[in-house]
Amino acid sequence: MNSCARLLCGVLFLALPSLLAAQTPPAEVPNDWFLRDPQTDQVQGVSAEKAYATLLKGQPSRPVIVAIIDSGIDIEHEDLKSVIWVNEGEIPNNGMDDDKNGYIDDVHGWNFIGGKEGNVEADTYELTREYIRLNKKFENLSKIPKKQKAEYQSYLKIKDKFHKLKAKNEQEYNQYRNLYINVKLSVDTLKSVLKTDTLTTEAIAAFNPSDPTLIFAKGFVMNILKNVGEEGTLEEMIGQLKEAYDYYKVIVEYGYNENFDSRQIVGDTYSNIYEKNYGNNDVKGPDPSHGTHVAGIIAADRKNDIGIKGIADNVKIMPVRAVPNGDERDKDVANAILYAVNNGAKIINMSFGKSFSPEKEAVDKAVKYAEQKGVLLIHAAGNESEDIDVDKNYPSRFYLDGKEAKNWLEIGASSAGTGADFVGSFSNFGKKQVDLFAPGVDIYSTYPGNTYKDESGTSMASPTTAGVAALVLSYFPELTAIELKNVLRSSTRKFDGLEVQKPGGGRTLFSNLSNTGGLINAYEAVKMAQDLKAQKQLKK
Repeated sequence: MNSCARLLCGVLFLALPSLLAAQTPPAEVPNDWFLRDPQTDQVQGVSAEKAYATLLKGQPSRPVIVAIIDSGIDIEHEDLKSVIWVNEGEIPNNGMDDDKNGYIDDVHGWNFIGGKEGNVEADTYELTREYIRLNKKFENLSKIPKKQKAEYQSYLKIKDKFHKLKAKNEQEYNQYRNLYINVKLSVDTLKSVLKTDTLTTEAIAAFNPSDPTLIFAKGFVMNILKNVGEEGTLEEMIGQLKEAYDYYKVIVEYGYNENFDSRQIVGDTYSNIYEKNYGNNDVKGPDPSHGTHVAGIIAADRKNDIGIKGIADNVKIMPVRAVPNGDERDKDVANAILYAVNNGAKIINMSFGKSFSPEKEAVDKAVKYAEQKGVLLIHAAGNESEDIDVDKNYPSRFYLDGKEAKNWLEIGASSAGTGADFVGSFSNFGKKQVDLFAPGVDIYSTYPGNTYKDESGTSMASPTTAGVAALVLSYFPELTAIELKNVLRSSTRKFDGLEVQKPGGGRTLFSNLSNTGGLINAYEAVKMAQDLKAQKQLKK
């Protein structure tokens, strides 16, 4: 995920700008803009509040279980704890599988990247794993069998890409590490000598040291202060450098590390791709930032008068942890989908992805099972500014046999306004692969420890769509997954003739970036669901 600049961005589709680049302040928009309506609020939200106020007031609804396959969720968050799914068939912490579903003490969901000794936080990239697999196969072969030549050519490309990316990221890591260490050391030294907690340009300029170390520290920090200017503080600069340092450290020590094996933590037999019943019940995990943010968009408590409001008002969130800081594994994704379906989820949000899928057959079987059981799958399109009709992005709605899952929605990210920058500059797109766009730029939502934060990415656009889907399904529970999908697609807001900046460069019509050419619209989706319900009643 080369568009990310954050620890969790290896696979979780969260897009952030370069850590040290000058930032253009976003337009003045309310924190809850994604809930609002373009006509009344002049922002391109999903019109959820309008739907509640004018179409759904006083109407009955049923709870909908939405599974979030992600990095983990802070289930004790003040704005989420009331909407977390509870497995009523399980007695907490008794060490038994009370409901006989194969998972012990899964009171609030399950963690497929955990084991008896703890949890996987970081993991390798699928590129690394593919390189390791193919390298073992071809490295010592003096002659390539004819039937393996195509795979060998693929291996050469993967080998070249792996080594280039590994070297590039090691270089970035060394640069940020050295810069961070030097900045922090210089700042700490000057603070100590000047006996202050806050360094100012005036105080440093008046300081005339003779010691070479202090002379270097003074010149170094003065130069930094000139560059920081009014855009930030030394503390913010150090924080950003530390974040970049940590980000690349994880990439080097885990993502492209051929010697790291996370499955020693999980304790499964990884070669058995259909193995089940491994993992643990820690649905929070070491860093639930991404999953917590996703959950709030869908279902943050709308009635508690604190924090934010999620899109859907009658939802139970089922946390399923399967995504590390690195690339998720097909086996875990498949099992996460199966777990969600078997435990009552009707909608599954998947804000993650990668460019290789070596055990795709296992994921395909799980997707087909969800399709048979009437479960809607919603997936983030990704943040590489790429056309995913051309550049592969997994998991995918297309099976290995070429057939297409009918219960799948692929989502791109949009912003609050309808100017040329309406589409998130990071967002993947595709006239064939992407269904629609949804708000995914500067989305304010829940964060671990009862906090809140703005984030951007198709990771945010996907749960925005899942929230609308859950809203509609809770008031119209008779809808099938296919009908719900069709309602969401058919009710999108269109922008005829709107030319936008095309992610990756150039300009294009917004209608060219997805197969509906539209933006998710809760208000119109509810109206369409009402009409569909009325038509069904007339036929009875």
